[in-house]
Amino acid sequence: MSFLHGAFLPIFLHVCLLSWSVWAKVELTMDESAEVYLGDVAEIPCQYSFTDAKNEPSFVMIQWFVRAVENTSRMRIFYSDDSQQMVDNNTDYSGRIEVTSDQQGSRLIIQDVQLNDEREFFCQVNGLAAGNAEGKTHLRVFAPPQAPVIEGVTSGISVTNEMPSKVASCEARNGFPKPNITWYRNGMPLMSAPGHVNMLTLVTRESSGFSSVQSTLEYKVVKEDKDARFSCEVSFFVPGAIRTTESHSVNITVHYPTTMAELWKESPQGLVKEGDTVELRCQGDGNPPPPFVFNREQELDVELESSGDVLILSSVTRKDSGIYQCRPLDATDSSDVKGEMQLTVHYLDPAVVVPKDSEVMFKGENLMASCNALSSLKTTTVWYKDGKQVGRGNTLPLRDADYETSGEYICEVTVPSLPALHTRGSVHIIVQGGPQLVGPEQEVQLEEAAGRMVNLSCEAQGHPLPSISWNIIGSQNWVEVLNKANEHMAHSVVSVKVTSDVSAQCNASNNMGTEVKAFSIKATEGSGVIIVVIILSLLLLAFLGSVIYFLHKKGKIPCGRSGKQEITKEKSTKDDIVVEMKTNTKNEEAVLLKAVNGDKKGPNDQ
Repeated sequence: MSFLHGAFLPIFLHVCLLSWSVWAKVELTMDESAEVYLGDVAEIPCQYSFTDAKNEPSFVMIQWFVRAVENTSRMRIFYSDDSQQMVDNNTDYSGRIEVTSDQQGSRLIIQDVQLNDEREFFCQVNGLAAGNAEGKTHLRVFAPPQAPVIEGVTSGISVTNEMPSKVASCEARNGFPKPNITWYRNGMPLMSAPGHVNMLTLVTRESSGFSSVQSTLEYKVVKEDKDARFSCEVSFFVPGAIRTTESHSVNITVHYPTTMAELWKESPQGLVKEGDTVELRCQGDGNPPPPFVFNREQELDVELESSGDVLILSSVTRKDSGIYQCRPLDATDSSDVKGEMQLTVHYLDPAVVVPKDSEVMFKGENLMASCNALSSLKTTTVWYKDGKQVGRGNTLPLRDADYETSGEYICEVTVPSLPALHTRGSVHIIVQGGPQLVGPEQEVQLEEAAGRMVNLSCEAQGHPLPSISWNIIGSQNWVEVLNKANEHMAHSVVSVKVTSDVSAQCNASNNMGTEVKAFSIKATEGSGVIIVVIILSLLLLAFLGSVIYFLHKKGKIPCGRSGKQEITKEKSTKDDIVVEMKTNTKNEEAVLLKAVNGDKKGPNDQ
């Protein structure tokens, strides 16, 4: 056995040296790898040459092999020599490949490259005695994945979570080779950090050979993340480069406790007055917005009834003034988060007038009336009488009172800065004294035609209300046609028939005195007598004219020229009388016309 071993070793070394010397005569060059897109055409060159030009072979055999994916065995897919070229049957490449050859070498062309074409392809050149050589190229196939799809978590994420929470997921489907996913926050890449950032990646190999990658981002959120934008980027290999595609960004809902609260008056706008309905609203910086508890600083242990973030105070009074506070229910026990505001309810009390209700004054007296209304704001007071302004300010002086001073005085108190606040009060002033006749004349003198009816008027004011009586001398025919009185004034009118000179007295009296107004009526001849005379004269003339006309017709009066002249003269005289009538006064004309028309006679003609 040892003999055989000793004899075989020299022979083996000799054979190996011979083989080495033969192989060394062929130089073969192939690229380490070739890259191609899925579905494209792949070309794998195989360059070879013989170093010993003197012994260049006359016969060269070229074969292409491919290594199976699942094992280390090889499978031939092409053969050629000086007399033939042949693509092997029943392989994955039958009908998809062709090989071209020239003096520089051989080139394998693969049509419609598939994913399982990512293999090692071998080129073998055999020149027999000139030697042989073999090389290989790794064919790499690329298929870009679909655009990444990102989905953010729709539920809120609390900052109080102790561990990182799922924020979003990102998926890149159907890529080859396997794509990679990178996460970004506001455009800055995120790196794994235990306890803060976790990235869970799941790679799925599809039945089609593609790879899909799904990545889940777990992140420990803080309050500042409420406005953060998260996105993912998928990177993948392509021939000769690396490309990336970024997803759209998503925002997450961050839940965080309230650290600040603000309380303000929502309505009404402006100042608040008693009777208003007040709406107070509280807002904090927490998310989601928490409900609030309301109370007054004076009564911290009394919780006011509210709804969410709103406190309604109906028909407020001045007692509702004070400092109001709101506290969020999501605040931590150790924090004193609150909002507060001062509410002032303004008021205006009813006006108090002094003297109250009514006051009696004597003529000539002085009185100082006052009007005051308690208010939380500055007020303005104006006095009115009979709708006219008679004074301004809290006091109204009434000096040297007379009957014109009597009446109702109204004080109106307003708040300029809050016009809705206003009140009023009043006082009734009664001036007491003896009668005072209305009108400047204490004695009235008249001239009236006899037989006429004359109305005499007498007005007197005073307190107590005076009574009016009449004393008439010179006429028995008179009657009181008006007798009326009100709170301040008494008024009487008598109708007197003037038959002769009349003397009348109006006596106004109360328990404080008497005032007298005298009327003197001088009777003049009435126009009725003149009218009667004129009518009788006209009737007489008419009668004479009739007699003369009758005598003329009977021939009792000659018709000579001289006679005609007489008649003409008489007519002229008659015309003169008519002209004289027309020169009478208008009153006489009116009486004449009434008499002619048959009107009834006046009282003095009865």
